[in-house]
Amino acid sequence: MHLLPDENLLSDGEGIDGADLLDRIHAFARRFICYPSDMASIAHVLWIAHTHLMDAWFSSGRLAVLSPEPGSGKSRVLEITALLVPNPLLSVNSSAAYILRKVAYQENRPTILYDEIDTIFGPAARGNEDLRGMINAGYRRGAVVGRCNTERGKVQTVELDTYAAVAMGGLGNLPDTIMTRSVIIRMRKRAVGEKAEPLQPRIHEQEAGVLRDELADWASGIFSMAEMAKPEFPDVIVDRNADVWGPLFVVADLAGGHWPQLARQAAMDAVMSAKANERPSLGVQLLVDIRTCLGDADRITTAKLVEGLLADEEAPWGDLKGRKIDARKLAHMLRSYGIRSVTIRMPDGSTPKGYRRADFIDAWERYLPKSGSSATNATSATGHESPEKTGDSGVADDSPSPPCGVKGDDVADPES
Repeated sequence: MHLLPDENLLSDGEGIDGADLLDRIHAFARRFICYPSDMASIAHVLWIAHTHLMDAWFSSGRLAVLSPEPGSGKSRVLEITALLVPNPLLSVNSSAAYILRKVAYQENRPTILYDEIDTIFGPAARGNEDLRGMINAGYRRGAVVGRCNTERGKVQTVELDTYAAVAMGGLGNLPDTIMTRSVIIRMRKRAVGEKAEPLQPRIHEQEAGVLRDELADWASGIFSMAEMAKPEFPDVIVDRNADVWGPLFVVADLAGGHWPQLARQAAMDAVMSAKANERPSLGVQLLVDIRTCLGDADRITTAKLVEGLLADEEAPWGDLKGRKIDARKLAHMLRSYGIRSVTIRMPDGSTPKGYRRADFIDAWERYLPKSGSSATNATSATGHESPEKTGDSGVADDSPSPPCGVKGDDVADPES
């Protein structure tokens, strides 16, 4: 990491040993929380620390504490977080107007801790567009929402700042727009033998307050360095992941000790886990399934492609809002990726509508996960594809192999 102005201050903000301080906060939190992994506990501590330096960051990743079932410790994570962050606002059912006005007063910016967030983002949620917009947009400094107020009969426009640190607890998953902006901790019910110390506010708030005040003092001492720091990122931490984890890397680097290494390991674990659990969009899944249906073929008729997509009973193509995918819907979905059907010539002389493999290559390379075999196939298709032979009508005359293991007159025989 590049530090300004003095690298000798790496672990010394106002005389406080940052690494030791984070170690003590980590030990405190682990007394009350059964984390799903050691790396999750590291991410939590770094997120807590970064909230004390909000004016040093351009973006602040959300903390999403999720679980599949109630009683998994989500609320306890938020309760411990509230004891250690500046100006906590622990909420369950506050109105959007209330939270927006609290956040808009940036001189006393709160740290939002919103439990039961599934009531805001769940499938049955309604009427919380303002709050959803604030959580979405407010992770970057300078984001605002516009409002109109009427004063003495005149309409006046106002802009409300939305930049704030936000931690959320809830069941299931959140929208992708939130998940990609979040440090995600997936809590689980405690297993037999896992124990956590009961939280007694009257006793433990004072202990946490000492740590919080010390963290605030340390953050004040290293603020200018945090503001100018340029952390080094592992190769897998890019784009929005870099926005989310960058401030946490800076905190870890300024603390020193084992924290820089732990921070990057926690980030890589989180990013790889998110990729493993990533839910592709319907369009991306369509591209994946079409690649499977095509196999090694150069082209396929629209009818045979639709048949191949519907052959997978676990795929969504048999029930798109109550209707099966058909040629029209297929064409509509592929048009977004710049792919259109063409007229192809079959061995029997017929010229039905269909799709050419070459037209999918660019979309596959841009939107699908890279794999050795698919990358090889894509390269061969683009780099070594023989020119198409066309007749007077301009209709392509190639011979693909059968897709999806189904043979029929709609697929050209490569030996014919």
